[in-house]
Amino acid sequence: MSGFGWRGRLGPAVPVAPGARVDRFEVFFDLVFVFSFFIITRATALEVTGGALLHALMVLAVLWWSWVVHSIVATRIRLGEGFVPVLMTVGMAALFTFALSLPNAFRDPRGNAAGPIVAAVSYTVIRGVHLLLYLHAVRDSPKERRQLLRFTPELVGSTLLLGVAALIPPKIDDLFSSAAVRDGLWATVVLLQYSTGLIAGTWGWGVASAEHWTERYDLILIIALGESVISVGVGSNLLGQPPTWPAVAAAVLGIFFTAALWWAHYDLIGPAARIALHAAEDGPRVAMARDAYGYLFLPMIAGIILFALGAEMIVHQIADPHVPQHLSAKGSGVPLLFGGVICYICGNMLFQLRTLRTVSWTRVGAVLLLAVSIPVAAHLPALAALALLTAITIGMVAAEVVVFDEGRRALRGLVFEERTSHEAHEAAYRARWHEPHERDEGE
Repeated sequence: MSGFGWRGRLGPAVPVAPGARVDRFEVFFDLVFVFSFFIITRATALEVTGGALLHALMVLAVLWWSWVVHSIVATRIRLGEGFVPVLMTVGMAALFTFALSLPNAFRDPRGNAAGPIVAAVSYTVIRGVHLLLYLHAVRDSPKERRQLLRFTPELVGSTLLLGVAALIPPKIDDLFSSAAVRDGLWATVVLLQYSTGLIAGTWGWGVASAEHWTERYDLILIIALGESVISVGVGSNLLGQPPTWPAVAAAVLGIFFTAALWWAHYDLIGPAARIALHAAEDGPRVAMARDAYGYLFLPMIAGIILFALGAEMIVHQIADPHVPQHLSAKGSGVPLLFGGVICYICGNMLFQLRTLRTVSWTRVGAVLLLAVSIPVAAHLPALAALALLTAITIGMVAAEVVVFDEGRRALRGLVFEERTSHEAHEAAYRARWHEPHERDEGE
């Protein structure tokens, strides 16, 4: 293409440097992506059943795989530079329409097929944008182009199967058979995607910037935790109710236990894992990035969605002035709340095991305590059940602060030293902007 074409005017794609950080456009894209988490939560909250939860987890798995592919593309080229944001904006629009179509993706398959078709087409566009950008990034690397061929069956199979899942079930008269075919096709997509990531291996891949990779996933986890707070506040109708002491207490407890879950990852495990990925090289680095971040972040995200659903149900009951406060939590609120937190902590323990080769007894104890507390909490008043969960999660992080004090201090000292050195280097570079002005004043 001529240098005067649209790509020439906007500028070329910029490769990711070894010390690159996440740019603002990537965070902008994340906001649209996390909107899909919100939609999944809202659609599932309409009718919380075993089938609805299964559908939510399948959609989340397919959506998360697109995120993994997206993060792989972002390891090669800066998404906010040159002509790349134009294509990424197309991908964002497709992602937004994909999210909007999700509530209809698993409704009566014999009805209107518009929702599933829009989901399938939108997903195809998202994957197509990622493919075009990655092909551009590896155009001068025959080895990486050959590795990309290993993922061709997954790309073609995933998009075709989602299209078949949108078109075929409406033609089947029997409701059970129609739903079974649709669910089976979606499950096949999930199996195809995640097995391909393992079978294809790490040969030919690379993670140029461990800093960029870890920051990318840490940010999406933070945004997902924030989305859970929004989901609870909006879904439980706290905004539309006059403030009452039980409702205020429930809101405060919700913030406290969410902050404890944030602390569980970002205080020790996240920073130490970042250093571990920096220390790894070549194939081991790619394998750690794939396993720990690409795969094991998924149960943490799933846990966030599950406990957001449970917290919404419990807080809605607490905030309802017509429901007596002494009544125990109704429905599946307690199992979802406690089970979601268990899923999140277990995912984080597996992440810790993969990156640091350690397991914290405090996490194991917290999971066991949460599990045995479910039948107890189910018979407690709703506010007391929420307080019990908050006490367990805060107790876990408080115990780790005390027990692992020496390790925390050493890690924080290392992180602070690294940050100070980086900031000093940036300050020295920017000091050059003042040199001509200082010379002029001297003359």
